Amino acid sequence: MSANDNQLVIFQLNNQKYAIPVLNTQEIIKMVDVTPVPRTDKFVEGVINLRGRIVPVINLNKRLGLSITEKTRDTRIVVVEHSDAAVGMIVDKVQEVGRYSEEEVEEPESVMKDNEFISGVVKKDTALWLLLKLDKVLPKITKAS
Repeated sequence: MSANDNQLVIFQLNNQKYAIPVLNTQEIIKMVDVTPVPRTDKFVEGVINLRGRIVPVINLNKRLGLSITEKTRDTRIVVVEHSDAAVGMIVDKVQEVGRYSEEEVEEPESVMKDNEFISGVVKKDTALWLLLKLDKVLPKITKAS
């Protein structure tokens, strides 16, 4: 087990903390202009040019069915590597990189029934981090492996 195995990137959407594994995270960039692409899902904002690589960008609030928030100076694009493709996810704010232990994770069955996007909840002191299932959040915009 490497030191990165239990590290998560913690970010905020609508005042709730969400988390994804550090190992899936390529980089975190400041919000940039996104070029819209016609005839895509409503949650797809468009594409960006990331050092010569065209990366699709989704609005994570829209994808999860949350209310849309104003973009601020804290708004970030979290670029993840998923199914051999880079995808950007717009988040309200990146909080930290946090560690967790298996004992701090509650399985979704005991917390939320039938939530396709959440794989578990990390209980950290008084905070709760919802663990996202990237394979469910990013299904249609990654290329087939």
